[in-house]
Amino acid sequence: MTIDPEAAEVKASGGVVTRGGAVALVHRPRYDDWSFPKGKLDRGETWEECALREVREEIGLTCRLGEELPPTSYRDNKGRAKLVRYWRMEPLEGEFVPSDEVDEVRWLAPEDAERLLTYEHDRELLREVAA
Repeated sequence: MTIDPEAAEVKASGGVVTRGGAVALVHRPRYDDWSFPKGKLDRGETWEECALREVREEIGLTCRLGEELPPTSYRDNKGRAKLVRYWRMEPLEGEFVPSDEVDEVRWLAPEDAERLLTYEHDRELLREVAA
């Protein structure tokens, strides 16, 4: 499913954060899933601002924005058309602190990350990043 970013009912941004060949995955206890850090745009926020904010909120790291990656689009658990734009990110500073939203972060080699990711659209994105 391909959605025009501005036409998506749910708009979100996130990051594929890499460090030393490893990629960061987050565990969300509410959904008991593993994915990339991401979240919905706030009113008046750019896609890039949202991506940086969500990564900082979810994994505690201030990052440098890199190249934009292919977006993912799918129906969310409420049946809404959702589009997530991602950027490569490099951590600059910070530290992960578990929260109700994200209780664990794992830094994994791409092949291990692919096995842990819950959703096929995330695995497809990782394959594009690792290629």
